[in-house]
Amino acid sequence: MAAIDSTRTTYVSGGGFSALTNVLGAISTWNDARQTRKSLNALSTRELEDIGLCRGDIDDVAQGTFRV
Repeated sequence: MAAIDSTRTTYVSGGGFSALTNVLGAISTWNDARQTRKSLNALSTRELEDIGLCRGDIDDVAQGTFRV
């Protein structure tokens, strides 16, 4: 299984583009969570157990709020 890189950096520039930058950052964050959910849901229950997760943990992992 390939590792998923979810460490994107949002660059904020001065001027009138900050609102656009915020919208694009929110879309990027949403898409990262969507891809994470999709990848984890594709795993079998056994595979999730192997990495210490259950199906109920998927949303927390995708949102970045999962705590061990």
